[in-house]
Amino acid sequence: MAISMNTAICDLFGIEYPIILAPMAGIPDMAPLVSAVSRAGGLGSLGAAYLPPEEIRRVVREIRQTTDAPFAVNLFAGVSPDDLNRFDEVNDALNGMRDSLGVPHPDRGGIVTPDRFDEQFGVLLEEQVPILSLTFGLLAERHMAQAVQAGMKVIATATTVEEAIQAEAAGCHAVVAQGSEAGGHRGTFDTSGRRMGANIGTMALVPQIADAVHIPVITAGGIMDGRGLAASLALGAAGVQMGTRFLTSAESGAHPAYKQALLGSTEESTVLTDAFSGRPARGIENEFIRKWETAGVDPLPFPSQNTLTREIRNAAAKRSDAGNMALWAGQGTRMLTDGQSAEEIVRQVAEEARRVWS
Repeated sequence: MAISMNTAICDLFGIEYPIILAPMAGIPDMAPLVSAVSRAGGLGSLGAAYLPPEEIRRVVREIRQTTDAPFAVNLFAGVSPDDLNRFDEVNDALNGMRDSLGVPHPDRGGIVTPDRFDEQFGVLLEEQVPILSLTFGLLAERHMAQAVQAGMKVIATATTVEEAIQAEAAGCHAVVAQGSEAGGHRGTFDTSGRRMGANIGTMALVPQIADAVHIPVITAGGIMDGRGLAASLALGAAGVQMGTRFLTSAESGAHPAYKQALLGSTEESTVLTDAFSGRPARGIENEFIRKWETAGVDPLPFPSQNTLTREIRNAAAKRSDAGNMALWAGQGTRMLTDGQSAEEIVRQVAEEARRVWS
């Protein structure tokens, strides 16, 4: 039986293929990859949570210079203010890593994470960004009202059925069902009761969310080829979101040492850790994670831990030291290809899915 690639999310977002580039905050120079996926008929997504508002504006305009196809921008929702109550304990545990990289020891007063959400969101409205995706929570009612008034489509990220139900009730137009296989940060709304967030496998999570909501469901977590897309459609999803698959593409802005680590990894290489940011995320286990676990110290909450480790990660990147970089990755890395264009990946995944269903 043949299957149509024209699913509900294609109609919703105005795209040819039900394939979305996962928004990967912290990867530099992502405009070429976002544009390439959108030009190929998928939906490119810009991870903009860490970008200053005017930098978001610049990158959005850069994307529009190379494509007139739809694209999305992702922001972090529901982020709490800095919490530095345990600063000395956590800072001391990081100082040995700083010393090995020649990074100065910060003082408490130098750790400030600015709350820029209102300004970031304002830029998206001003630039008439067509699609907003969210991680860690949902928009406040006033922001959702503004998004709807602007004609913006909103995608939430859910790691449980209850989160997906909340997303639909809040007015979101689609929901990403993020399985535990997914690389990068877990989208769990509230990790206060479970340090590593919700970690239901993709195969179990997607059909349960599809049964519980009426908005289109998008599968994320371990999807690397057309078999994953075909399986997702069979489970009740309307498309897939892939991040790791595109990190070693020709257009990816990922650091060369990061790409090398990805290509050298296997399905056993990743772990869930909150060492880098204070939020659970899946990445390749490396020296930083092992040293942190040995120290036996709980991290500061997000975003404070992320701010506290930033200079360590930046120094490691300058040295091409993958041992101290955040190497976010999902569990399907054996299926990565080196230097394949994003357009080839999108079209290959779509064609493979058609063959599976033929």
